[in-house]
Amino acid sequence: MKLWPFGFLFAILILFLSSCRTEILRQQEEQIRQQEEEISRQRREIEELKIAQQREEQKRQDCNRAFSYYEKAQGAKNPQEAALLYRQGLKFCPDDDVAHYELGKIFHTSGQLKEAEAEFEAALKINPNFTDAKRQLETIRKR
Repeated sequence: MKLWPFGFLFAILILFLSSCRTEILRQQEEQIRQQEEEISRQRREIEELKIAQQREEQKRQDCNRAFSYYEKAQGAKNPQEAALLYRQGLKFCPDDDVAHYELGKIFHTSGQLKEAEAEFEAALKINPNFTDAKRQLETIRKR
């Protein structure tokens, strides 16, 4: 049996270790690339959350602003003034189911049944479990 020269075996070992190192480096580069993609995705999510939070804060401020119109509407002397105030408030906070309901009651009381129906429907679209709005809407539709 012939023994391989030591230098040749050493060269093969160096090539083997070099290829192992290259593969390890390639795997590490791939992991780094994936981590950078994940960091980028998380940054986008954080930015989207910040924007959503800002929108929610603006919406809250708008609804607080609208509430002053609703309070004035409740103290209004006549139904037309109250309806106008509710409509102004709803421009700031269109998703207020109670304001739509109250405006619907004003219209219903003043005989504006088509407008009342639209407001009760709007309240139910926002809050499908709003039983008083359902009752009012059923009353109008029975006529």
